[in-house]
Amino acid sequence: MATLCRPAVYVPEHVITQEETLDLARRLHADHPNLPLALRLIENTGVRKRHLVQPIEATLRHPGFEARNRCYEAEAKRHVPAVVERALADAELSAADIGAIVYVSCTGFMMPSLTAWLINTMGFPSHTRQLPIAQLGCAAGGAAINRAHDFLTAYPESNVLIVACEFCSLCYQPTDLGVGSLLSNGLFGDGVAAAVMRGQGGTGVRLERNGSYLVPDTEDWIAYRVSSTGFHFLLDKRVPTTMEPLAPALHELAGAHGWDASGLDFYIIHAGGPRILDDLSRFLEVPAEAFRFSRATLTEYGNIASAVVLDALRRLFDEGGAAQGARGMVAGFGPGITAEMSLGRWSVQGAAEDDLDREAADLERAEAARTTTG
Repeated sequence: MATLCRPAVYVPEHVITQEETLDLARRLHADHPNLPLALRLIENTGVRKRHLVQPIEATLRHPGFEARNRCYEAEAKRHVPAVVERALADAELSAADIGAIVYVSCTGFMMPSLTAWLINTMGFPSHTRQLPIAQLGCAAGGAAINRAHDFLTAYPESNVLIVACEFCSLCYQPTDLGVGSLLSNGLFGDGVAAAVMRGQGGTGVRLERNGSYLVPDTEDWIAYRVSSTGFHFLLDKRVPTTMEPLAPALHELAGAHGWDASGLDFYIIHAGGPRILDDLSRFLEVPAEAFRFSRATLTEYGNIASAVVLDALRRLFDEGGAAQGARGMVAGFGPGITAEMSLGRWSVQGAAEDDLDREAADLERAEAARTTTG
């Protein structure tokens, strides 16, 4: 069974607080007719501070899409290797042990993907599979975990490296003045995260099932408009309401596994904003405390897109992990509107792994029996 090990996370050294963000909005958009609304929305995000890959003065300038993308590539190459090294060390593996790299990002573009550069510069085998994912936005963190799980189901003796690199500040567009854009300017932050999923052994979340769900007719709710100046983020005001249609999908995935989504031991959830977490708490009927890791990421780093779920999982590790066999859920939400969800148990390497294997096998047999009789 594949185990998602401890993630490593990096956030840049340049920091902007919420107070500084609000002051900037007042100064830059003093005549905006909806400024009071935008200020209120930014305050309600609960984001105390964010980390930026450039100083705020450089972030506010727009030297053009080409320069922005050069910055993305340079900063990715500058910071990703150290994060990858820490993730490999935490999983007690080396680059030579990796069979596939899943790289997710929606804030810059490279071809070949950064995966090719990592293989060439960090000692990964030349036969390492590459899976770059560029168009799932915040949901890509969950998708990376699920695709790694799928790969290890097919190749259980292998291991997969997951990398999420998001420099959201490089998508700032000074001419985008809609309320959704102003809110985004105070919500998103920059960060890099990496984790190894081991096919055998390891301490962390032992994945047992994954699934995807697309909310019908919501594909224009979160989107990019691409122009000569780069990526223009579009955020529909209905996005905060998406937990009502997504919560049943989480219940269905857990129910198919014989679990109750309202009764799990830990939840690692993408923190797109406080309304998302508040509504999910209500619709899943779990206490707000269940999402403390996601809320801490939002408060301290802002929405770091695909890297959120890995940072939230890192916080669970920092808290001491969970009890052996504790059941949990990992979920990322993003454009589509798409949910990428997975279920697993906390596993400590060498501690009663046979019991977890037997229980997982029993679930598989019971599901096969239901399918046959159905």
